[in-house]
Amino acid sequence: MSTLKISVVLPNFNGKDLLESFLPYTFEALRNSQVDFEFILVDDASTDESVPWTKSSYPEIKIIQNSSNRGFSNSCNCGIEASQGDLVLLLNSDIRLSPDYFQNQLKYFDDEDTFGVMGKILNSHNRELEIGAKIPRRSGIFLKSDIQYIPKTAESWAPTLFLSGANALIDRKKLIALGGLDEVFSPFYAEDLDLSVRAWRMGWKCYFEKESVCYHLGSKTIKSNNPNPRIKATYFRNRMIFHAIHLEPNQLNSWKLQTLVLDVLPKLLLGKFWILTSYREMIKLWPQIKKSRQQLSEILQVQSNHPLTLEDVEQEILYMLPKSLELQSI
Repeated sequence: MSTLKISVVLPNFNGKDLLESFLPYTFEALRNSQVDFEFILVDDASTDESVPWTKSSYPEIKIIQNSSNRGFSNSCNCGIEASQGDLVLLLNSDIRLSPDYFQNQLKYFDDEDTFGVMGKILNSHNRELEIGAKIPRRSGIFLKSDIQYIPKTAESWAPTLFLSGANALIDRKKLIALGGLDEVFSPFYAEDLDLSVRAWRMGWKCYFEKESVCYHLGSKTIKSNNPNPRIKATYFRNRMIFHAIHLEPNQLNSWKLQTLVLDVLPKLLLGKFWILTSYREMIKLWPQIKKSRQQLSEILQVQSNHPLTLEDVEQEILYMLPKSLELQSI
């Protein structure tokens, strides 16, 4: 039996039906792992029966209740702060873990440079690949994550640009050293990419384990509580925020110009006026973005002797890639 302890942190908002469907699979995988574990559910001011049902059905789960809806990042951070394990599993309520999900993951943490590892996410409806290991790609000054791969063998560990917040197993001490998830991205999207890139910039590694399989119902909570234009506006706003935080100071002016020319104006010409919401909200959040930039700079200076830039991260991952790949654009 491993001496490691896993703290499961599961944010929930009106997900009683999902909890009822998927918690049994999570507990089965945890018990099969033969590691000590704790389970923390952070309820984000649900109005359904999530909390009373969980208390009745799973009294061993520790429940943290937010007084108001604060979004994914805040809920995760509340759970991380309350956790006591060596590893933290950030888990979405619409994820079904396979029985042996953890079997091939714990070995990664024998390496002190490992930040975290995620498993292969398949669509629960058709079993097609939803999220594999992500390869960074440059498009002008932008960093893209729209190419993914599945390693053919397990001989070499597969690096990934980001660990999905849906199923990321992370070294708790490193997670706390980075300050958890950045709440500037609330209520959802890109916070997991930001966290993973911060880890890479520290010199830590993020890995993908293809033998760890889980099934995703597909952003059910987000889609059921937000109209489609709102989802798109938030996605593109947070993509802007990500670059505003991670680009070097001498790149910011170029980024602002490319954002307007390559992101905002083309969508406006196509009648996608929600992009104005993205841009305006990003501008409104600029004081928080500057604070995030400053905090990241301070963390990198204190924690790392040689902090990496986005370009460095890209080159590091490309260097680590297995020789034979199955690429898939998304």
